[in-house]
Formats: sequence, structure tokens, C-alpha cells
Amino acid sequence: QVQLVESGGGLVQPGGSLRLSCVASGSGFSMYVMGWYRQAPGKQRELVAYITRVGNTNYADSAKGRFTISRDNAKNTAYLQMNSLKPEDTAVYSCNAGGMGHTYWGQGTQVTVSS
Repeated sequence: QVQLVESGGGLVQPGGSLRLSCVASGSGFSMYVMGWYRQAPGKQRELVAYITRVGNTNYADSAKGRFTISRDNAKNTAYLQMNSLKPEDTAVYSCNAGGMGHTYWGQGTQVTVSS
């Protein structure tokens, strides 16, 4: 069993930056693919980025060049560095751990981009 807790969300002006963290409890963090998803009001949840066990990354087109996903297996933590934020990035951001036949979700953290 893995529990995920996100933090780092908040209110930021357009063009600003935020760094989201996802801390995992339980064992086997390094074995999971870690992903960040977001869901804006009235929209479906979408994948923002993911990072594999060996550090390969993949980004949604909307995130390329602005967001960076990373992980620190020693700290059981995944990160999402978000730069050049836009109002359309406003959403609840959730992390996901997947692998070994299991998938786990955090509770989400709100990111609001507004002037």
C-alpha cells in the first residue's frame, strides 16, 4: 500500500513558478512510474507528465518547455517544477504512482494562476 501526499500548490500570477511535491509512504517507490495529472473545472483529468523508474520523462504538449518532472528515490518524492505559468494551467494537480499491478493517487493540490 502506498499513500501519496501532494503539496506546493497555491495562487500565482501569470508568468510565475511553482514547484509541486508528491511524497510517498510505503515501500517500493523506486519501482513505480510517477505521473502528474491535472483536472480543471468542467474538464476531464489529463496527464501532464510522467517519469519512469529509470528517469525517462514524457510531457503533454501543453507542458513541454515549461514544466519539468523529476524524482528523488532516496526521499520517496516526485516533483513537478512549473515555470511560465498561464491562467489555463489552473487546475487541481494530482500525482499518481503506477506499477506492479497497482495504481495509487494523491488527494491533489490546487494551482491557481491569476492576476
